[in-house]
Order: sequence, then structure tokens, then C-alpha cells
Amino acid sequence: MNKGLLCLLLTLTFCLSACVSKNTFQQKVNEADLLRRDVQELTAEQDQLRQDKKALQDERSNLNNRLVEVLQQNSKLQRDLLAAQANQERQQGNLSRHQQQLADMQQTNDQLLATIEELNQQLEKEKIAREARLAKVKSTYDQLVGALEDEIKRGEVTISNLEGKLSVNMLNKILFDSGKAEVKPSGQKALRSLGDVLGKFPDKALRIEGHTDNVQISSRLRERFPSNWELSTARATNIVHYLQDQAGVPGERLATCGYSEYQPVASNDTAEGRAQNRRTEIVLVPYQSGVGFKAVE
Repeated sequence: MNKGLLCLLLTLTFCLSACVSKNTFQQKVNEADLLRRDVQELTAEQDQLRQDKKALQDERSNLNNRLVEVLQQNSKLQRDLLAAQANQERQQGNLSRHQQQLADMQQTNDQLLATIEELNQQLEKEKIAREARLAKVKSTYDQLVGALEDEIKRGEVTISNLEGKLSVNMLNKILFDSGKAEVKPSGQKALRSLGDVLGKFPDKALRIEGHTDNVQISSRLRERFPSNWELSTARATNIVHYLQDQAGVPGERLATCGYSEYQPVASNDTAEGRAQNRRTEIVLVPYQSGVGFKAVE
């Protein structure tokens, strides 16, 4: 389009040159030059505008791409923020639960410590009470040993103290003649000594236990004692009667039972073993007035 315009201008110039004067022609030439320069400037400006437009379009495209990236980053940051908030809430919830668990554990520990302290105090009280009981049992034991010293030396009586449980084991040879249930004078002496000691300890009662060997009752005695059950029970009962009637032991502090041949302390295959099995055990048990016998401590 610029070349056509230039040709038109030249044609007009030539035509005018034929009709006008030289000055006029020169004037038109000058105007044509000015127009040409204007056209060139416009053309250059148009090219520059095109370049500027392209640059602006490129910049806008870059900005759009950058905007997309920024929006994507913003979306990711928002998701990360929501996830972080949710994680923080979970952690706060876990922290609260952990704190509550710690508080519960501390409370449990405090309760356990209080229980342990209470148990320790109770154990200490029981220890003191047990030591007092053992001291009392030892005093009783010592007095029994002193009262039955002669019988103990002859091997007719033994006294045991097993964890605070006192037992007087008397062989039947000191108490009874063979096949009889009446207490012999030698046995009466030992029983009186036992009654004297027991009178000093009103918190103790006596359980009389009769024992025999496994030799069956002879035919001449079977009418009176059909079996060793009757013999062991009769001997224990006669000892109870003697302690009550002659040694002054109150009846409420006495008990009796017969074990026949069924709780031996030695073998019945020898004469020595059978002699040990023929015995009477007198067990000292706790007693409380108005209540009676208590479980053996």
C-alpha cells in the first residue's frame, strides 16, 4: 500500500509539473518528501507498535502462565494448611488424651501408694501383735517346760512350738496302763502341772487328742472298747474329766477328740514306732471368754 501511494504522488507530481511553475513543482516535491518521510515514520511506528503488541501478548501469556502456577501453588498451600490444621487438631486431641491418661495414671499411682502405705501400717501392726503373741507363747512354753521338766527328761513328754502353736505330746505309758483308759498317778501329776500353767493364761484352751497304734483290740477288751476309735476317745475323755474335776480347768476351755490309729507319727511296723503312736496330744488353742474356741492362729 505504501508503494502505490508513492506512485500516485509521483504521477501527480509529474502532472502538476506540466501545469504549474517550477516553484510550484518544487513546493510539491518538498511536500512529497515530507509525506514520504511521514509515511516512513508511520510505517516504522506501525512496526514498533506491532512489536510492542507482540511483546505485550507474550508478556500477557507469561503472566497468565505465572498466574496459573501461582493459583496451583495457592491451592496446594491451602490443602497443606487444611491438612496441617487437621493434624494439629489430632495432635491436640492426642495431647489431651495423653494428659488425661497421665492424670489417671497419677491418680492410680497415688491410690496404690496410699494402699501400700495402709498395708505397710497394717503389716506393722500385725507384726507387733504377732511378736506379742509369740512372746506370750514362749512364756507359756517356758512355764510348761519348767512344770513338766522331769517328764521331759524321762522322754515321756515332749513340747513343740510350731509357728506359735503349742502342743504337749504325752506318751500313753505315763498316762494309761495297757488296754485301760483310767489315768495313772504318774499321768495325774503331769496333768495337774499342765492345769496349773493353763490357769495363768485365760486366753488359752486345751484340745485333747487321743491316738493309738494299729494293733486291734483284744477279744477280752472288745466288749468295752469295740475298736481303737472307742479306746482313743475314752482316754481323751478321761483326761478332760481329770483336768476339769481335779486340775480346776473350766469345762468351757476343754475339748476332746479321738483319732484312733489313723494319724501315726511313726511306723507301726516296730515296737518303738507303735509306742510313739500310742500317745495323747494336748494342743493349746486360742480362747475368748463368752465366745469360746477360735481358729488356731
